[in-house]
Amino acid sequence: MFTRDLIAEEIERLSTSTALHNSESLCKLLRYLSEQSIDNHGAAIKEYQIATEVFQRSADFDPQLDSVVRVQAGRLRNKLAAYYSSEGENNRIIVDLPKGNYALTFRENPRKKPWPADAIEPRDASASAIPAPLPPRKSPVAIAVLSSLLAISVVAIALLLAARKPANGPSAVSVGQAPAAVQHFWGAFLSTPDQPWVVFSNATFVGRPETGMSYYNAANPGKGRIFDHYTGVGEVLAVHNLDEIFASLHGRVRVKRGSLFSLDDVKQNNLIFLGSPAENLNLRDIPNATHFVFQRLASGPRAGDLSIVTVAPHSGEPAVSIASPADQPLTEDYAVVSFKHGIESSHLVLSIAGTTTFGTQGAVEYLCSPESLEELLSRLDVHRAEDLQPFEALLRIRISRGVPVETTLIAVRKGS
Repeated sequence: MFTRDLIAEEIERLSTSTALHNSESLCKLLRYLSEQSIDNHGAAIKEYQIATEVFQRSADFDPQLDSVVRVQAGRLRNKLAAYYSSEGENNRIIVDLPKGNYALTFRENPRKKPWPADAIEPRDASASAIPAPLPPRKSPVAIAVLSSLLAISVVAIALLLAARKPANGPSAVSVGQAPAAVQHFWGAFLSTPDQPWVVFSNATFVGRPETGMSYYNAANPGKGRIFDHYTGVGEVLAVHNLDEIFASLHGRVRVKRGSLFSLDDVKQNNLIFLGSPAENLNLRDIPNATHFVFQRLASGPRAGDLSIVTVAPHSGEPAVSIASPADQPLTEDYAVVSFKHGIESSHLVLSIAGTTTFGTQGAVEYLCSPESLEELLSRLDVHRAEDLQPFEALLRIRISRGVPVETTLIAVRKGS
């Protein structure tokens, strides 16, 4: 039989594969079935058990009326088949979910050569056919951070910069002494029992930094290996700022990279998205900005560049906002802040998105500064947390040597 470590490695490999990385619900089901299959070898796993323990169905769950377990098991079965016919075709272990039950099986890949005897756990007559339970799993946040190669390197930058306050950035706020503007705006995200998710963008690339990288294009995928391990400097520093602002409110946030986010999360949590729809693809599937819209320029010398279009500009407002050209030093960027109710009206969705990573960083710093928040809330006529309603705002960010140094509020729209 396989060692416990080998099975654990294969389950994590599956969970972070391109076949499953976009569905947290399927990854959760996979891990649960793996643990149950190992802990209770030979015992049937009940549909009711999965529904209540994995999908949080109530105690009166009726499989005749709710097919969630059968549907998700079928999806997982198809994903496993797809994985082992492509990127996992040379893996040593094959994980199966046979039809007719919910117990996983683990078998040797017949395409691989026989493995040395010392890589297989010895068995005796009294030993179970399945090894002992898997060791405790690392938290999803730790796995996400460890897999985000660029993010790891940037954390060091964040620590170095933490000692100095950027212009227009968040003021030092003692825990329990958050200014009223901070309480009125950010306190709304602590209104539910669960901590809010901060979902940062991590676009899909082909290639590696040392050999050359380019954005993955589904219409022309090429032959290079696909990676989603990278995120921008601005998003990493933005997470740091948000963590500090929630700490001032005695709160915490949970952090997840965009490629691991699923639409199941939209129904159950308050959400804060970092990055534009060009890189945080989940923003295309949830309530988002309608007054200030991200579009790529269709013509002209900058055709293909990402811009922000003001749908109905007021006097003095730009119709199209776009960052400095890519072949010149970045001195200016624009960002959109969009605050909406989620699919469930009791949940909130905030997206903070620049056309570049530095625009996103500047917008977050604006929202974490009590002085800037007072300006925004005054424009929105918000004097207490209960007054906060859906809105959209357009910001201009001045940038010097890759650092946002000044952010200006140039347009606001109330309502969704």
